Amino acid sequence: MHIKSVEFAGAIGQIGQAAPASIAGLPQVAFSGRSNVGKSSLINRALGRTRTPIARVSQQPGKTQEINFYHVKADWGEFCLVDLPGYGYAKVPQALRERWPQLIHGFFSTAKEMAGVVQLVDIRHGPTADDLRAIDYFADAEMPVLFALTKVDKLKASQRASAIRTITEELQVDAEQVIPFSAISGEGRDELLQTLAALLSQREEEMG
Repeated sequence: MHIKSVEFAGAIGQIGQAAPASIAGLPQVAFSGRSNVGKSSLINRALGRTRTPIARVSQQPGKTQEINFYHVKADWGEFCLVDLPGYGYAKVPQALRERWPQLIHGFFSTAKEMAGVVQLVDIRHGPTADDLRAIDYFADAEMPVLFALTKVDKLKASQRASAIRTITEELQVDAEQVIPFSAISGEGRDELLQTLAALLSQREEEMG
């Protein structure tokens, strides 16, 4: 899949707030991950916006507590990339941490066009307890989940193979669901976009 253009479509900052009207009817893919996992960097790399980033990289992890929507035009067609707020940062007040699942549930309960979720996991550490809670939520919602292992460039080749195998076994998923990704080198970008196109095509067929 080749990305042609990306535009910021709006955000949800309040529980129960409606998604931007401009993306109504478009199939959606959500990106989820803990603060500091490199989600904004991955999104910018995936969308080809490394020189002029469209997803904001926060200087304070956990500060951004909004669901951001991006209208993407590609050779596949048009879709909406949904950037979920990061979770799990220890210095964020408890009230703000508890707000995350409420905001997410409020959105997903009405997100009828959702094709699936890309769940980010830091390859150096594996899934955290917060990651596993998010994954369980998406499983309960019967949402297809693809796993992107971020910061793969931080490991030596010998460490990578072992880490990928261990994380795949811990998540109890097929190897095809796990994509090693580097926002620095772009490794994994083509595979991620190809898989997203397949997810989106499947959702479009279901939507009729």
